[in-house]
Amino acid sequence: MNLPNKLTIGRVCMIPLFVLAIHGADFGWYTLEVARMIAVSVFVLAAITDFLDGYLARKLKLISDFGKFMDPLADKVLVMAAMVYLLWLGDISPWVLVIVEGREFLIAGLRMLASQKGIVISAGFWGKVKTVAQMVMIPLVLLNIDHPVAYWAGIVLIYVCVALSIISAVDYMWRNRRVFKEAK
Repeated sequence: MNLPNKLTIGRVCMIPLFVLAIHGADFGWYTLEVARMIAVSVFVLAAITDFLDGYLARKLKLISDFGKFMDPLADKVLVMAAMVYLLWLGDISPWVLVIVEGREFLIAGLRMLASQKGIVISAGFWGKVKTVAQMVMIPLVLLNIDHPVAYWAGIVLIYVCVALSIISAVDYMWRNRRVFKEAK
């Protein structure tokens, strides 16, 4: 197994650590503020591995079928876990989770339909921008910093993530409309 794939597996393993970090406060191990800081640390480390595995796979020409499948899946599960906990903690509204995660399921379904036709749908520009926005928004909002600038930056980033989820979904659907035509 190559290094980029090991980093992807490492990111998958960090997801339960992220969840455990949040629940540490429930177990009485530490306060909710400490739980948030530990969870942010795990999330940021996972986000760094996301950047590194893609960079190394391209630079070292180690792109594999496993990586093409597992890397986006690891990203989706990490972001989904974080968004669910942001909702649970009261940091985002349910409609935000529905739009952001609804987009993920829509694109996953499109990719499955395309793969049945032998078509590979690669990540588009707007999808990459959306992912970067999420990787910035989640730690900022999760930290729950008691400062007006941090608060409003978090609110703006939440709306940016929602908008980018919609824009990237429309972009994927438009760029891959042939998949639907061929599915008839």
